[in-house]
Amino acid sequence: MTTADKETTLAPRIAAEQARSWLLVPAGRPENFEAAHTSAADAIILDLEDAVTPDRKPQARADVAAWLSERHRAWVRINDATTSYWADDLDALSDVQGLEGVMLAKTESGMQVDATADRLPEATKVLALIESAVGLEAAPEIARTEATFRLAFGSGDFRRDTGMDDSPLAMAYPRSRLSIASRAARICPPIDGPALVTDTDALIRAAALSLSMGMTGKLCMSIEQTAPVNDALSPSPAETKWAREVIAALGEDGSGVRDGSDVPKLAKAKKINALARIFDITPQ
Repeated sequence: MTTADKETTLAPRIAAEQARSWLLVPAGRPENFEAAHTSAADAIILDLEDAVTPDRKPQARADVAAWLSERHRAWVRINDATTSYWADDLDALSDVQGLEGVMLAKTESGMQVDATADRLPEATKVLALIESAVGLEAAPEIARTEATFRLAFGSGDFRRDTGMDDSPLAMAYPRSRLSIASRAARICPPIDGPALVTDTDALIRAAALSLSMGMTGKLCMSIEQTAPVNDALSPSPAETKWAREVIAALGEDGSGVRDGSDVPKLAKAKKINALARIFDITPQ
């Protein structure tokens, strides 16, 4: 295999900065890795934490490392930094070529992110998974930590920790706090927690709610959730058409701007158009 072939094989399908659907795959079920890899998911996360019982973690680590070394690419959710499993996870992943990055479970401080990054190859991306009241209160610090790539919301564990329910009103504060912390730290928008629904319409509504809260990615629990999440977190064909018409009228360089109200309109249109190109959305 040539270097060019290897680089092509290991290239992510959608850059992690724009990834919409993040599919969690139990690391103890290696027979499911390939199906996840060929799914509509923008990003795959092989889960070494909650999805694997303690007695099966050594074998799961070995299976993940072997699969990633076979010209595949994925993220890995590792155990939280307060457990003995954290160091073992990092040791197993420290020289795996196909590692896209790690998701650090139950992140509660920037120091935990830095400690994780220090045990991995330079520039390895770290997703900080916020799953507790302590983690949410530390979100601004975690977001500003140099090694933090994006924040993600572990909504299920967060609800268990706080006693809050899963209504949009109850979850509005933690979602908005993660979005604001991310923006203030100048990192990518956060990834929302999964929707525990199987109905496509309900899933689309849940993903649209995530987007309305400033979150541009969403964790998925099954392959079937990935395509609807991608659609809901992408510009629609009608929005894409509007964006291109605005750009045509006002000019890519703004030469057709007539007054101050055109400036934000053009900026919005350019953002939509850029995403439509990334996600291959055809205007209608």
